[in-house]
Amino acid sequence: MPAGDAQRVWFPEIIERLRAEWGDGLSFPSLIRLRDTLEAMLREIRSDRCIRPPIFKCPVCGSAGPAAEPRISVRAMILSLARIGISSGEQAKTLERAWAAYRKQYQLDPYGKAEAMEPSRSDRVHSDVR
Repeated sequence: MPAGDAQRVWFPEIIERLRAEWGDGLSFPSLIRLRDTLEAMLREIRSDRCIRPPIFKCPVCGSAGPAAEPRISVRAMILSLARIGISSGEQAKTLERAWAAYRKQYQLDPYGKAEAMEPSRSDRVHSDVR
């Protein structure tokens, strides 16, 4: 495995797919579908190349274990547009702000999925009493 691949998210194949499918007028549902496609590619690349996440050691307790698998959020995809030269920094910043508002309006997680609703404290207290 080449150095740095354990932490790498933006492999050349993923960047090429992003370039091919990106369009300035993409709707947010289309952005989310594109993100899903890119993340599926990331999982496939990591699996095919036997790339495992790096091992980290906890500075507090000293236990060691694998880091979480890297993921691609919608925001990361938007910010990468400017970084890899697909759009200008200003366009990416504008889209990032619009995504934040859309995400808040529809209560989506960073990956564009509906956030799981946690029961409120009063709901949990009442369920414990029953």
